[in-house]
Amino acid sequence: MTPEFAAPNAAARPLWLVQGALPDGLDPAARAWAKANGFAGKPGQVCLLPGADGVIAGALVGVEAAAARPSRERFALAKAASALPEGAWQVVDWPEGVDRAEAALGWLLAQYAFGRYRKAEGAKARLVAPEGVDTARLLAMAEAEFLTRDLINTPANDMGPDALEAAARDMATRHGFAVNVIAGEDLLAQNFPLIHAVGRAGAQAPRLIELTRGTAGPQLALVGKGVCFDTGGLDIKPAAGMGLMKKDMGGAATVLGLAQMLAATGAADGIRLRVLIPAVENSISANAFRPGDILTSRKGLTVEINNTDAEGRLVLADALALAAEDRPDWLVSMATLTGAARVALGPDVPPFYCDDDAAAAAISEASRANWDPLWRMPFWEPYEEMIEPGIADLDNAPSGGMAGSITAALFLRRFAEGAGRYAHFDIYGWQPKPAPGRTKGGVQQGARALLGALPGLLK
Repeated sequence: MTPEFAAPNAAARPLWLVQGALPDGLDPAARAWAKANGFAGKPGQVCLLPGADGVIAGALVGVEAAAARPSRERFALAKAASALPEGAWQVVDWPEGVDRAEAALGWLLAQYAFGRYRKAEGAKARLVAPEGVDTARLLAMAEAEFLTRDLINTPANDMGPDALEAAARDMATRHGFAVNVIAGEDLLAQNFPLIHAVGRAGAQAPRLIELTRGTAGPQLALVGKGVCFDTGGLDIKPAAGMGLMKKDMGGAATVLGLAQMLAATGAADGIRLRVLIPAVENSISANAFRPGDILTSRKGLTVEINNTDAEGRLVLADALALAAEDRPDWLVSMATLTGAARVALGPDVPPFYCDDDAAAAAISEASRANWDPLWRMPFWEPYEEMIEPGIADLDNAPSGGMAGSITAALFLRRFAEGAGRYAHFDIYGWQPKPAPGRTKGGVQQGARALLGALPGLLK
C-alpha cells in the first residue's frame, strides 16, 4: 500500500478544526446541527455536517487549544482520518498551535493496515495537503514507516532470514543500493563467529546483509538487529515471553526504513551510506550455542555466554566491529534489545545512548521536531565492570538484573570503537494498543529523529 494525499479540487469536503467554540464561518443550520448532536469541540470529537440534498457536506473536528500543548497524543488529528468517510477533505482554516506537518503525517499514517493474511483497510479519508508543508518528505516518511511495519508484522514463518534478505534486496533495488550477503559457513570463513554461533541452529542459514550507496563524502553506517525469531535458545523463553518475538528483527526493519527515507529525501546524496543487518533465528537444536560457552568475536574480544537469550548484542557485536573497521564518521545501532528499557521508559519512548553531548542534543531536538519521541540515557562508566566476568573479556548477560539497557549499550560500545561517533537506540518496535496514526502492531521508532538530525551531524 502507498500513502497518499488527496489532489486539491472542488470536490474536497470542508473540514473545520474546532478549539472549543464553533467557527465564525459556519452557517446557522450547521451550527444548529452541531449543537443538536452534542458537539462541543472536545479534542478528537467528530461531527459530520449534512447538506441540503442529504449528502455529507463537511465535518467538524475538535482539536486541542494551543495552551494545552504539549499534547498527550501525537497525531491527534489522525482520529478524524479514521472517523471520516472515504473521499477528499480539506481543512478550512488551521488554528493557532496545530502543527500542519504533524497533522498531515498522522493522517498519512492512519492509512496503514496490515492485510497480508486477511483483508484489512486503513483510513479511507484523504487529506488535501496543507499549504507550506513538504509533502514529498512527509510521503517518504510514511512510506518508510509502512515498510518497517510490514516487516515487523509479518510472522517468522514468512519473515525468516531468507525473506528479510529478499526485503532488503527489494528496497536496495528501488533506491540504488548495492547488496552483498555472507551466509552460512562463509560467516566463519570471513570471521563473523558470533553471528554464526547464534544463528547456526536456525532452520535458515544465518547471514550478514550489507547494503551500500555512494562512493564519496562522510560515511554513515547503520546496524540493525535482525533476529527473525527469538526462542531464547537453550535458555528458552516461557510462552508468554516468546509471543512477540517475530518483532525481534525490529532494528533491521527500522534501519531499512531509515535508509529508504535517507535515499528518498535526498539526504543520502553526497554521503557514503552503509547498512549492516545480521539476520538469524535464535533457535534450539543439537548445535545451538550453550550457556557457559566462551566465544571469540570478530574484534578478538572473548565473550562468556551467561544467557543464550541475550543473543542480540552478540550478532550486533560482529556487525559493529566490521562497520568500525572502516572508521565511519557516524555509526548507529538500532535493536529491540532489552526488556529493561521497556520497564524504565515504557513502549513509547526508546532510550538512546551517545557520548557526544552536542550530537545527543541535536538528536533529542530532531525527535521533538519529527514527532518521534526518544530519551537520552548514559553510557555509565562505573557499570563497565558489570560486563567483565573475569573468565573472559565480556559477559553477555550480567547477573543482578540492574541497569540492563545500560550494560547492553556498554557491551555494544566496545565493538564500535574506531567510529568517529556512535549512537545506540534500544527500541521496542511495537504498538501495544491502537493510537492515532498507529495501529496495534509493528511501529517505527527513532528513524524520523535520525532523518532530521543526521544531515546536520554529517557536515
